[in-house]
Amino acid sequence: MAEYEAHLKNLLAPLEIYDLRDGTLNESALFAAAVGLDGVSDKLEYAEREALTVTAVSEGLEKREALFARRPAANTVYLRRSAIAALLQIDADSFSLDSINRTISGCGIKALAQEMDEGHIRIVFPEVVGIPEEFHQIQKIVLDIIPCHLETEFYFRYILWSECESHGWTWESVESEEQTWYSFERAV
Repeated sequence: MAEYEAHLKNLLAPLEIYDLRDGTLNESALFAAAVGLDGVSDKLEYAEREALTVTAVSEGLEKREALFARRPAANTVYLRRSAIAALLQIDADSFSLDSINRTISGCGIKALAQEMDEGHIRIVFPEVVGIPEEFHQIQKIVLDIIPCHLETEFYFRYILWSECESHGWTWESVESEEQTWYSFERAV
């Protein structure tokens, strides 16, 4: 049964001028109209979903990403939505540190800008150990957002010797766990 069929039958039943029993000509015509309305309803639902960034899952996100010089390096629908929302905030007044931090997540990953001294800014990735995946794409987007007069450095988080000492780790304990240098430096 078409979704709109029951609705149309309920609308027409009080008139008592149509024979709406199964197999009648009126019922068949009503079913055909309901199938058409179901198709229109599906298309409207799709258009409504894709029209809003917060609900878009495919075409709506692709169309918005096409508006920017670079596509965010986000790999999930949620991160893509967040990146687009951040990039849409960029305007002529986006040069303060607060504004930069609001828009910098447009690269598709949580990033923070820290002012080091006059004319120097550091970008950190607080939720990532080491160099983030898709860093070359992220770097391009971040550099597009950061005002060009600021010297920009990227800071990557690895384990510090002081952290090793505070955990009481020794080379012997690290080697006994069969850690590689790659896994050890990311043991934050």
